[in-house]
Amino acid sequence: MFTGIVEELGTFLERRGERSRFSGSVVLDGAGLGDSIAVNGCCLTLVEQGAGWWEADLSDETLARTCLGALVPGDVVNLERPLRADGRLGGHVVLGHVDAVGAIAAVPPDLAVTIPLALSRYCVEKGSVTIDGVSLTIVSVTDRPQDGVSVLRFAIIPHTAAVTTLGHKAVGAPVDVEVDILAKHVEKLLSPYAPGGTPPADGGG
Repeated sequence: MFTGIVEELGTFLERRGERSRFSGSVVLDGAGLGDSIAVNGCCLTLVEQGAGWWEADLSDETLARTCLGALVPGDVVNLERPLRADGRLGGHVVLGHVDAVGAIAAVPPDLAVTIPLALSRYCVEKGSVTIDGVSLTIVSVTDRPQDGVSVLRFAIIPHTAAVTTLGHKAVGAPVDVEVDILAKHVEKLLSPYAPGGTPPADGGG
């Protein structure tokens, strides 16, 4: 589990088949074979490491669901280690399981990101969402059914723009999006009780 608080900016170095190499230093402190590291919000497994670099294998599912397949050598990426049991939850609960690829519609400080319309129901004003692995607070949500997207707006402080990829991306750039997992669980738990739903035979109690 992650928190969406980026620990350092790394660099995508190269891809050899399924294996990708990234630079990093902070996230390698105490890391070993099989450990998890989030890259732009996507949880990857460390399979090899050296001085200032580490590698992960990217499955077809990961490449299809995220922006990682579009990286080119030199691209900057957000890196975060998993939350320790005794650590602070500085952002929100982030699984590192990307829901969709969105796009930058306006750059910081008034950041806007378009996401698939189907994800809009999990996004509320002052709620949390993860963009490229960064835990952000939503300022507003505007649905555009005619375009099949929803526009999320955020107020980005200079520090966040400086220490994450959000300050490096132009309008149109793709970003990884993970909505709040708690909202998805609540929806599933309550959906049987919605109009047209079928409550459990035991009433759920």
